[in-house]
Amino acid sequence: MKSSCLFTLSAPSGAGKTSLVKALLEKTEEVTVCVSHATRAMRPGEVDGRDYHFITVESFEQMVDNDEFLEHAKVFDNYYGTSQQEVEALLAQGSNVILEIDWQGARQVKQKLPDTVAIFILPPSREVLKQRLTGRGTDDDSVIERRMRDADNEMSHYNDAEYLIINDDFSKALYDLESVIHSQTLTLDRQKMHHGELIASIESSRG
Repeated sequence: MKSSCLFTLSAPSGAGKTSLVKALLEKTEEVTVCVSHATRAMRPGEVDGRDYHFITVESFEQMVDNDEFLEHAKVFDNYYGTSQQEVEALLAQGSNVILEIDWQGARQVKQKLPDTVAIFILPPSREVLKQRLTGRGTDDDSVIERRMRDADNEMSHYNDAEYLIINDDFSKALYDLESVIHSQTLTLDRQKMHHGELIASIESSRG
């Protein structure tokens, strides 16, 4: 049992996953993120090593061959992946780590690191989700319908998670997410590791 914990956070597009993670990181120091690797071009305002580790397709494929990823996937024409070495290094430092990934990635991570705590974010309804996607004003109807089909597929895997959060009211959803993260620091095994001297003194007094 480690004193730190690895979390995966999955959700359909439009459920507010990215906004929740950003708000969580601004509010608490109990968790950090692991920067993923990506083969797509860097966008204006992005910083290598902060938003992604931007690498070539050849380098990515070499990492796959070397089994260096906890999870990886091809999204459209680009590859994305999470370095197992980086995640394990953060955990070894005592950091709680959260990975913002889809259900397939979360499942891959769980297979390699079974102690991972999976969290899933759902919108309050399909209708609200469609309104959020439409409200962006950046996609036409055909793209919205495709995104809804993708969302339906993603949402069907909600029961892979240990925790389910409904993002109806953002503040409440953020509170729920923070509560899940904090609750894992209070498990008996982790508290025994954090407060070893106290536990040892209690055990010795029983003798």
